[in-house]
Amino acid sequence: MSIFRFPPLVWLGIGILIISLGIRQSFGIFMMPISEHFQTGREFFSFAIALQNLLFGIFQPFIGMASDKWGSKRIIIIGAIAYALGLALTSITTESSMLYVSLGALVGLGLSATSYVIILGAVAKVVPAEHAAKAFGLTTAAGSFGMFAMIPGAQTLLHDFNWQIAMQVFAMLCTLMVAFALFMKTAKPSSQTAAIEDTQTLTEALKEAFSHKGYWLIHAGFFVCGFHVMFIATHLPSYLADKHLPASSAAMALAYVGIFNIFGSYFWGVMGDKFNKRHVMSALYFVRTIVIGAFVTLPVTEHTAAIFGGAIGFCWLGTVPLTSGLVRQIFGARYLSTLYGLVFFTHQIGSFLGAWAGGRIYDYYGSYEPIWWSTVVLAFCAALIHLPINDKPVERLRLQSV
Repeated sequence: MSIFRFPPLVWLGIGILIISLGIRQSFGIFMMPISEHFQTGREFFSFAIALQNLLFGIFQPFIGMASDKWGSKRIIIIGAIAYALGLALTSITTESSMLYVSLGALVGLGLSATSYVIILGAVAKVVPAEHAAKAFGLTTAAGSFGMFAMIPGAQTLLHDFNWQIAMQVFAMLCTLMVAFALFMKTAKPSSQTAAIEDTQTLTEALKEAFSHKGYWLIHAGFFVCGFHVMFIATHLPSYLADKHLPASSAAMALAYVGIFNIFGSYFWGVMGDKFNKRHVMSALYFVRTIVIGAFVTLPVTEHTAAIFGGAIGFCWLGTVPLTSGLVRQIFGARYLSTLYGLVFFTHQIGSFLGAWAGGRIYDYYGSYEPIWWSTVVLAFCAALIHLPINDKPVERLRLQSV
């Protein structure tokens, strides 16, 4: 199936992800101005972002269940409103502790209703199984364009105005997600996806997944992804500033992460359709191991920062189409938002630890080196974790195909 034949729902979902994830991935460049404004250490802002990601993950399974039951349209609208409110409150707060409510809780809720789990769950219901990884890859890739577009824009707003104005502009952008959602029709299963699996109850789906060893290995691998993504997105700008590089270098490095992620996410998604997904996932984590190890070993310059941004960007969110594709391949599309939502919760526990531990370790040791090397070890472990996963469809699906 050509990507141009994908249903309109896929393209509306892409528009929502561009805004939602583009804003989320730009928060790292706000660390220093917000920390200086409230005269707090880096751990304070790090913990606010960590709390955001933890609540993002905690909300996610319940939001996924609600989406599976009532449809993605109304869930996205509620999430976009919460997202906008959180950003607006962040821009006007006079107490640093309020960041835990605005940037932490409200934005975390908004993200859980406007990000991959909800969008990919809807896409899975309208795209045939044999093209699912490609569709997931395209959605992830196009969503990554937001990171490329938002970060330079945020840096410009910080330079020309201040961080409060930047947050208010982002809040206004969230209203576009409401507009996109209003045009989304309820995802109706295609003839290729509307199998007997629709008769399975949610309780049965959860029991089936929890008894599958591979499902827990998928959880473990996605934990590592969350740790990597939020540590780098949150702390790379400060790390480069510590190396006496200008703020523009950090913005450019993160922009390269976004632009190369566009190609990388689609590439890994296509590879997941052509080859064994667990082997492709292992290869992706081996690449991460090499890229991060090289970055912390070589001298940090504007050139190496840019190269690192592009290289890590190529395998940045390639895990999303592969992980969601594995869950769909093993358990089917009916409860993907719920089952992938639970996996994403584990991802967000990793995100919480990556964002918070980065600030904690820096404030304690005065250096990011220990946690950089921890990310290398975790990447290597994740590469090994995916190899023994049994990725064959569960017996229920195999019987349906007979």
